[in-house]
Amino acid sequence: MRQNELKDGIDVEDESGNVVGKSRLAAVSGITQVVASRIVMAAPGMIILPVIMERLEKKPWFARLSVLHAPFQVMMVGCFLIFMVPTACGLFPQRASLSAGIIQRFEPEFYQEIEAKTKGKVPEKVFFNKGL
Repeated sequence: MRQNELKDGIDVEDESGNVVGKSRLAAVSGITQVVASRIVMAAPGMIILPVIMERLEKKPWFARLSVLHAPFQVMMVGCFLIFMVPTACGLFPQRASLSAGIIQRFEPEFYQEIEAKTKGKVPEKVFFNKGL
């Protein structure tokens, strides 16, 4: 889905919001943060719900209501998501940053592009939208 971002990079800005170029390192960082957030978002439904269901299915009253197992699971996943979506989205800031030193080390050609664009005044940090 975000393959073009990995290949071409994403827009990176200075503190003032001026675009200084496209960075593949920023794309990798943003996508990594989004993947981690999505794992955190889905984890309770995939880890806690099976434990709850296993314990409830041992109860005779719940075992008799087998037709309600699927609706109960859907409701529980919905309850988990009500709390986990905001939590997962809040793990990382929407406007992420990279230090100039990291860019210089891992993307030297992009660092030189920033130097040329800013006339040697490379900002300490550059910012980018990590995506959702």
